[in-house]
Amino acid sequence: MNVDWHPLRAEFELWRSAGLQLPFWWRDDDATEPTKALEELSSLATATAVPVHLAIIPRDATQELGNALETSQEFIPVVHGWAHENYAPPSLKKAEFGATREADDCVADLKQSLVRMKSLVGERLAPMFVPPWNRIDPALMTPLAEAGYNAVSTFLPRREPDAAPGLAQINTHLDPIHWRGTRGLVPPEDLVALIVALLKDRRRAITDNAEPFGYLTHHLVHGADIWEFSRQFLHEMCDGPIRLYRHDKKE
Repeated sequence: MNVDWHPLRAEFELWRSAGLQLPFWWRDDDATEPTKALEELSSLATATAVPVHLAIIPRDATQELGNALETSQEFIPVVHGWAHENYAPPSLKKAEFGATREADDCVADLKQSLVRMKSLVGERLAPMFVPPWNRIDPALMTPLAEAGYNAVSTFLPRREPDAAPGLAQINTHLDPIHWRGTRGLVPPEDLVALIVALLKDRRRAITDNAEPFGYLTHHLVHGADIWEFSRQFLHEMCDGPIRLYRHDKKE
């Protein structure tokens, strides 16, 4: 795959000239068990030295996955909803924790998700909540913090550093998958243009550069083109003026 990375490299030169540094992190969603795709994800993380915040679906996660994560240094387990089930009516976009669902039921699931994940991975758990489909009722932010989470992660640049007192907002910003089309790779030139546009907004202080810039992947549905783009992208990022971000319970 021949990707023209020159626009990104040119943008990074402007960052260097301005003495700026980009905080950067990686999140991958929908893990439930050890698979060949998870092994490939692990290999890519190791090869690029970029840790993966692995968003695990608590209800369906197997003990085999918990065992596999015991000794891994490249994975940081985080909480991905409860069951990844849609409760929204057909007229609305999918959501497990949307405003149309009973708040008490949502809060009960938030709590049992944390209990289940702690039993699965113990002290390795980073108490970040990743709502399925990146959607969550804003009214649930305070209950998230009260339940024991210290961060929430959705998609697109955040508006405020904190979603609620004690609950940081740490979003993702780039998804290489063409979900509404082929479900393959978005054209690489479009992805590079989007990356550069997002970084320009940060450099110009239009959006918050204190928020880690997040790469979002879904290992279970990757084709060879997405794996290869991800490999190149991660290497390009690591050659830039970045600071890798790891979220854990101490953040």
